[in-house]
Amino acid sequence: MPALIDIRRRIRSVKSTQQITKAMKMVSAAKLRRAQEAMFAARPYARKMLQVLNDVAARAQPDAHPLLQERGHDKTLLLVVTADKGLCGAFNANIIRTATRFVEERQRRGVAVAAVGRKGRDAMRRRGIEVRSERVGVFQPLRYATARELAKELIEAFISGQADEVYLVYNEFKSVIQQRIVVDRLLPIERHTLSPQQAAIDFIYEPEPAGIFESLLPRHVEVQVWKALLESQAAEHGARMTSMDSASNNAAEMIDGLTLYMNKVRQAAITKEIIEIVSGAGSPA
Repeated sequence: MPALIDIRRRIRSVKSTQQITKAMKMVSAAKLRRAQEAMFAARPYARKMLQVLNDVAARAQPDAHPLLQERGHDKTLLLVVTADKGLCGAFNANIIRTATRFVEERQRRGVAVAAVGRKGRDAMRRRGIEVRSERVGVFQPLRYATARELAKELIEAFISGQADEVYLVYNEFKSVIQQRIVVDRLLPIERHTLSPQQAAIDFIYEPEPAGIFESLLPRHVEVQVWKALLESQAAEHGARMTSMDSASNNAAEMIDGLTLYMNKVRQAAITKEIIEIVSGAGSPA
């Protein structure tokens, strides 16, 4: 039977860990609030821009702009967005699993990864997958300039022929306790199939379509990358908040169990001492 001092030391250790998990939960809750505000503000603009550009691209010629050209599936660049740190449940593991499956389905031929986040970069390297570029610490703090630089890098890779298509893999924020893995094609920009009635309707362009595409298509890529980063940031804080809340509750249960066990050990020791005293008092002199 362990000594009381060992049990008390274990309880103190668990209480110390519980204080850390509670503090991390509170920090994540504060960060989540700010991340949600930025994410909800960006969603309508990104969604509407995607809808407008899909409609415009469907009416344009495939060679109207390099970002609209379909070139096959031989070379794929996969942008994997993960966190720099752990302690956020299955947040990183789900992304890494999805990205790995994406690469394996293409039999690793012509697939390279652009990693955002330390966890995704390290996981891809351990699996022997080519990491063409990496960005660490982009969420501290997250700025639109980062999304612009990343979008420029992806556009250059696509236009130069280093990639025939570019995909995004990230966690979409649904709620504090739920995230959804999203795999979206970023480039080339998808051209929706129009019905005969829709095809008969065209737009009046001002300025010329070439000028509009030259300005809006790169901006569209920036906005979609920015949205993915914002969604991932909010989902990470939500996952960490939930994980730390669960850890705090588990610590409380462990403390209760250890306290009960300590009381049993102490009661057994007291009972043993009483028996020894009674036995000694009843023995003949």
